[in-house]
Amino acid sequence: MPPEQSPAVAEPKPVTHGRVWAVAGPIIISNSTVPLIGIADTAVIGHLGEAAFIAAIALGAIIFSSLYWIFGFLRMGTTGLVAQALGARDNAEIRSAIHRAMLVGITAGTLLAVCQVPLSAAIFLGFEAGPQVEALAAEYFSIRIWGAPAMLVNFAILGWFIGLQRADIALYLQLYLNLANVALDVLFVVGVGMNVDGVALGTVIAEWTTVIAGVGLVVWHARRSTGAAFAPGDRARLWSMDALRRMLSVNGDIFIRSAFLMAAFIWLTMQGAAQSDVVLAANGVLLHFLYLAAHALDGFAFASEALVGESKGARNRARFRQAAILSSLWAVASAVAFALVFWLLGAWFIGLLTSVADVRETATTYLVWAVVSPLAAVASYQLDGIFVGATRTADMRNMMALSFAIYIAAWWAFQPWGNHGLWAAFTLFSVVRGITLGLRYPSLERSIA
Repeated sequence: MPPEQSPAVAEPKPVTHGRVWAVAGPIIISNSTVPLIGIADTAVIGHLGEAAFIAAIALGAIIFSSLYWIFGFLRMGTTGLVAQALGARDNAEIRSAIHRAMLVGITAGTLLAVCQVPLSAAIFLGFEAGPQVEALAAEYFSIRIWGAPAMLVNFAILGWFIGLQRADIALYLQLYLNLANVALDVLFVVGVGMNVDGVALGTVIAEWTTVIAGVGLVVWHARRSTGAAFAPGDRARLWSMDALRRMLSVNGDIFIRSAFLMAAFIWLTMQGAAQSDVVLAANGVLLHFLYLAAHALDGFAFASEALVGESKGARNRARFRQAAILSSLWAVASAVAFALVFWLLGAWFIGLLTSVADVRETATTYLVWAVVSPLAAVASYQLDGIFVGATRTADMRNMMALSFAIYIAAWWAFQPWGNHGLWAAFTLFSVVRGITLGLRYPSLERSIA
């Protein structure tokens, strides 16, 4: 039976610089506001005068960033599958993909919230922060975990719109989420007098109001572009065993890959915490540089996902190669720009985030690693996007596992250099991720029929 089509799903156009920016531009803007959550959290808390508050927010932020990275398959897997359905002009699969992803998101998020007590105990077991920091971070966790169902569904919605190359809608949702979060941080901490509990509550409210808006936009866009939000024949497609097996395979690989990535960031945080609360807080400040660059550079990775996926769905190897090359050129140029900005303005940015003298001095000492991070990681970001769009996720899983093993070995070897050694191992991890996936790219391109 041929895929359901409609004139609304047009024949894919050639990949140009303009098409790359049509997807990447809005994503860069929206993704650049994502670190505002952590930056605003740190800035608001950082001026309360205690390193423990900054360390607790840093610890809580890395826990949720890492936890949500595990479920990044809801965003990445949805983008790749929808982009390929768009290239194949298959309306029924375009609709069914978002329904499956939202069902997984609400189920997984609810389980996280319900199982928060054992989950929290397991997570904090591995950290060696001071008792005050752990108590504050645990309070932050116990509040923010209630936003998990909304956040995971948001991932699916963003992936769907990016796969459809409607990055403008993804921009509106992300802007609302992040700016509402910043405003609520200020309201609850500065206005009401709360501390880490206010930061967590603001995030939860922003996440739930965003998902309500996102579901409404999905219904509106599906009706407008495919003729229905849920057509009579969609139920059979939704529960198609072939489609479910493909989704589970893709998402399972990305899940394992993301678990290794989460473990890498948690290891960085754990080893910083083992040195001192000040080092933990300083590393938390420096991670904001990495997040800022990563979220902006991901705009080009997302463009790769959408355009590469569409090209694979249309079985067009030349357009596939063109999408990979053009998006990567812009990503490398942007990484160089970020490195220059961090080098010139890094010390000022650290001062903006915290007024605690020990934390500022320690973060400045290790600033060089934040400067080189965009250059070290840009290849891995871009290749992730290409492999996600092509749904070649087994390669992503395997190369991430290999890179993580090299990271741990490097950390062990670099221990005599303390926190510099820790950051050197993490930087090597980023470089190896790019090299290993790069070695798999020729095989990927040859597989496009």
